[in-house]
Amino acid sequence: MTSNASAGADLEVALVTGMSGAGRSTAARALEDLGWFVIDNLPPSLLQQAVQLARASDDIAKLAVVVDVRGKTFFSHLNQALETLPAVGIGVRTLFLESSDEALVRRFESSRRPHPLQGSQRIIDGLHAERVILGDLRANVDVVIDTSTLNVHDLRRKVEAAFADDDPRALHATVMSFGFKYGIPVDADMVADVRFLPNPHWDPDLRPLTGRDAPVASVVLASEPARRFLQLFGAQIELVTPGYLDEGKRYVTIAIGCTGGKHRSVAMAEELGDRLRLEGMETLVMHRDLGRE
Repeated sequence: MTSNASAGADLEVALVTGMSGAGRSTAARALEDLGWFVIDNLPPSLLQQAVQLARASDDIAKLAVVVDVRGKTFFSHLNQALETLPAVGIGVRTLFLESSDEALVRRFESSRRPHPLQGSQRIIDGLHAERVILGDLRANVDVVIDTSTLNVHDLRRKVEAAFADDDPRALHATVMSFGFKYGIPVDADMVADVRFLPNPHWDPDLRPLTGRDAPVASVVLASEPARRFLQLFGAQIELVTPGYLDEGKRYVTIAIGCTGGKHRSVAMAEELGDRLRLEGMETLVMHRDLGRE
């Protein structure tokens, strides 16, 4: 057993925050299953104290703290803790759960619970107030996950990809296909547009299929522009990877879009994911809009 003098020397700290209703509890459970010691709904003013207690413990190597805007002095205390902890050798990774207003309103109405900031107003008013409070933090977090179209299993997979135990110098990628007509994913770090490729939608035999089906994938990937794009885009990812890691960013979302997110983007995302895995990058492939048509 490690002595208290050296306990906590390698303590990892994750801060889980984001919009109310966006899935903080699901993310917390996923981290707990990965072996993190999770403290839910901790007032930001107690963050430093919780880290100190964990650092003095022989049993806690990874601490995840879930905070939300119900703390009235949210930012003053949270910013103070986030500025102080690195000075004592504690690095903090921040996970921000995002979601669209439409999805959040639907979730609150389904659960019949009020938004914590709405008071006597509407749910949407509480959401807008929360976005204002979280704006500065949202701009500087390490990992953003948009849960608007994710189910609990998809969210768990994305959390696991970002926080699973592995080489801290490795970059994890989520390659996500999407349809531009449904909007660009708000959690994307890199966005690629493959609408320049011929669209299988106009082939009656291919239209009912998706980019995961071999006949569609072979048509999409057979063209020289598709092969050239994958080569150049893969080189771009390789180029930025060292810089991301130097900045402490270990999780990147790469969004590949076509018109509806059914054919071209799906096939290209699957192929890019395979190529990144062959190069040794831990990669999760997801299809945000598949099945929406």
